[in-house]
Amino acid sequence: MMLRRSLDSQRPIMAPSLASQRNSKRYSTISNQTTSSTMTGDSRMAEIKELSAGLARLENKRLSQQRFVPTPEKSESLSKLALGAKVERALGRRMSSQDAVMRKPVVLDEKNMIKSAS
Repeated sequence: MMLRRSLDSQRPIMAPSLASQRNSKRYSTISNQTTSSTMTGDSRMAEIKELSAGLARLENKRLSQQRFVPTPEKSESLSKLALGAKVERALGRRMSSQDAVMRKPVVLDEKNMIKSAS
């Protein structure tokens, strides 16, 4: 691997009056070899195997045997019960005994009110 000095490392970043007065120069190096940021097929497969092994360790076999899986009839029955509960809640919130009473409208006559008040 051949290292070359970068010309940018010798340029001052700030104005010369603001830069520190040092005698030493800092050089950066450039490598001709590029590093791959993408994973190779082998490393991907190794990562997938590692993840699946971790998930297998997390799974509790005894608890998965106890898990409830409803039959289609049971799930249909549960959905009907849930819908019935929603309807009952909605009916409970409904305003009952709030029927309107028809009355004769009262006409307000401002002129008669002024005469009667004086």
